[in-house]
Amino acid sequence: MSVILHAFRDQAAEAQRLAAALRVPLAFVDVHTFPDGEVLPRIPSPASTTIVYRSLNQPNARLVELMLSVDAWRSNGVKRLILVAPYLPYMRQDIAFRSGEPVSQRVLAGLLGDGFDRIVTVDPHLHRTPSLEALFPNCECVHLFGADALVSRLRTFPPPPETLVVGPDIESRPWVTRIAEPLGLDHATYRKVRRGDADVEIESPSGLAVAGRPILLVDDICSTGGTLRKATTILRSSGAGTITIFITHMLGDAMVVESLLHAGATRILSTDSCAGPTSEILLADLLAQSLGDAA
Repeated sequence: MSVILHAFRDQAAEAQRLAAALRVPLAFVDVHTFPDGEVLPRIPSPASTTIVYRSLNQPNARLVELMLSVDAWRSNGVKRLILVAPYLPYMRQDIAFRSGEPVSQRVLAGLLGDGFDRIVTVDPHLHRTPSLEALFPNCECVHLFGADALVSRLRTFPPPPETLVVGPDIESRPWVTRIAEPLGLDHATYRKVRRGDADVEIESPSGLAVAGRPILLVDDICSTGGTLRKATTILRSSGAGTITIFITHMLGDAMVVESLLHAGATRILSTDSCAGPTSEILLADLLAQSLGDAA
């Protein structure tokens, strides 16, 4: 056996879809938890090339399990260790904003970059860091876009041609254009002024015609939902038609989803990078395409 996929049981469904897309065997890491909370992972028999599926939302416990497992993979003869982590945490803290703070992005990059030969991720939340290669200089990197998985879905179920693709801020422009342009849809981005984690103001571009039009509101991450709620409220007050929200990484809980629906969203879609009731856009095919040379 030259290639195998390993995963953890709490992400079994996503791993099974990836294994099927890759046509490789799948085996699960067992994790024993001691009474004091320490964990002891036990990996199954690896292959020379072992692909590991581990999305890292709710990251703290998952990171410890993953990095302990790296030692076991290497000690048991893995020559090429590939991490498929659709969601990468700790990316937003790319500088020390205040005295005494760590650069969390750099710490995580050191851990993962030393442990793995290749890292595949989706829409990493990079700000001042120009690329994944800058973050992981000694590790192969693959940066995928959740928008591409949505476009594949929308080619099968096309939206009305008058649909307007909207981003809640300038940072969302790459996702907006990556969705709108292949589908031939109009697009626009709002301007966001953030005053706190849940305190944002949204300014609409002047002259933007939204009345009666179906809206596809897109962003890469939703935690508290504050930005998307404000954008949804503005769109609704401007007479927009149905509002579908698409998010690559839905970190928010059921209360966040409910708040977006209450603000006027008709439907909320997200990828399965973070499994939940909105994660209808499956990433397995997109991930498998990026791993074709490994499998």
